[in-house]
Amino acid sequence: MSTTVHAWTEDEGAAQARQTFAGTFTGEPDGVWSAPGRVNLIGEHTDYNGGLCLPIALPHRTYVALRRTDDGAAQLVSEREPGVWSAELDAVAPGAVQGWGAYPVGVAWALEQAGHRVGGFDAAVASCVPYGSGLSSSAALECAFAVAFADVPGWTGPDAGTDSGRVELVDASIRAENEIAGANTGGMDQAASLRAREGHALLLDCRDGSVRHIPFDLTEAGLELLVIDTKAEHSLVDGQYAQRRATCEAAAETLEVPTLREISPDRLDGALAALPDEESRKRVRHVVTEIERVQQFVALLDAGRVREVGPLMDASHASLAEDYEVSCAELDVAVTAARSAGALGARMTGGGFGGSAIALIEAGTGEAVSAAVKQAFADAGFGAPAFLTATASGPAH
Repeated sequence: MSTTVHAWTEDEGAAQARQTFAGTFTGEPDGVWSAPGRVNLIGEHTDYNGGLCLPIALPHRTYVALRRTDDGAAQLVSEREPGVWSAELDAVAPGAVQGWGAYPVGVAWALEQAGHRVGGFDAAVASCVPYGSGLSSSAALECAFAVAFADVPGWTGPDAGTDSGRVELVDASIRAENEIAGANTGGMDQAASLRAREGHALLLDCRDGSVRHIPFDLTEAGLELLVIDTKAEHSLVDGQYAQRRATCEAAAETLEVPTLREISPDRLDGALAALPDEESRKRVRHVVTEIERVQQFVALLDAGRVREVGPLMDASHASLAEDYEVSCAELDVAVTAARSAGALGARMTGGGFGGSAIALIEAGTGEAVSAAVKQAFADAGFGAPAFLTATASGPAH
């Protein structure tokens, strides 16, 4: 049976985190902090290539109830994980910790590496961001802890009240994911979770870290963004993601450019001819054309023509499936079924290899489109998908 994943209100999320805290620890937390998951509208696998991407923050958030301690240890509990995860913060280093707790203690480690002070803590996690869905549950976890570390009195974290401080928290969260948790991802997810703005899409330039907030009000246009969680297993730590990143970096070295961002569309044919193998050519073609699609998507939003972005979403999915080879049967069925049911455009979102797809649909048609996708999954012999509606929401706080 398919399900709709509703976002908690902030009061509900905070209460859930406090309740989880009380189930393990005595006393009260110092506070509750939260950070959103994200959906990427377009610009996939461009972040680690110095490119452009266009995510929005989801209303679905991860909540952390945290209390500072003086013992130099981290003790973590989650409503979704059994037992207590613990580590001595002095022992945290690349390759030294395993499991879900590596993400939060990795942020503490990265802040210490950057010259800030973070001590021991007890913390409880509650989340309505679906796990394993390609909606950045890991970044939501990292960023909720990042703003907590920045805010708890007595520690010396960056100022989360400024964009420059949030850039520091983004950097720490990326290092946590790359170096401690072992997922060699780019920085889009953390930037979306920490730097997004309600009612806006975040145009992130991954070459210099600059952002522009693009108004993104689908309600005004009579549209909705439906997220389809295929429930196909999604993991960025199994080597496939890192392999594609390595291929892109090797191609950039062959082409003698710092990143693939430097290959403009008019130079693409020459660049492809200079590459030694078909796999490299396919990967580079996706990155260069995807960056161009982001620019075209943003131009349409700037012109108030959001109803015309569907073909760009469709072309993005085709490129991800054929050139980058990160789609899967469930994602392809979701996208095809949504389009057949009237979606203006649809594509996979996130790193791929499972996870979620998004469909731009007419307001009020979500139930019908969801039913069509559900039926297509049943016909294909897949398990039932889950659905949520994405609205451009606010950042971690």
